[in-house]
Amino acid sequence: MDPDFDGAIARIPRWIFTLAAIGTPIAFVWKGLPAGTGFLAGALAAWLNFRLIEGAVNRISRLAVNAEEKRAAGSGKRIFIQFALLLLGAFAILRFSGFSVAAGFCGFLVCPAAVMLEIVYELFSYGHS
Repeated sequence: MDPDFDGAIARIPRWIFTLAAIGTPIAFVWKGLPAGTGFLAGALAAWLNFRLIEGAVNRISRLAVNAEEKRAAGSGKRIFIQFALLLLGAFAILRFSGFSVAAGFCGFLVCPAAVMLEIVYELFSYGHS
């Protein structure tokens, strides 16, 4: 059976939103408004980060397949600037908004958690051993 990478990539954002929907109310109840909003902001940043990485990988793979196609000048710089702006924006939001920084970083971890859930899903769905 061939692996369905497109299906897995399509499911990961749903896992991210599911984890954010579960984790945000828990953070609100457990540590209050700053933790809940921090977790939500971190989860949204994780989703944005996933989309940026997905776009960068798609661009790189498209360039690798079409080696004769002219590469856009400065595409590496553009990717670096996107990631740097994401990090600076996340830091500024968490630092100056009153959100809990620790909860924000926990929210940012929903992306790796979503990938792990997708791996478990694949193992159980397709009977891999």
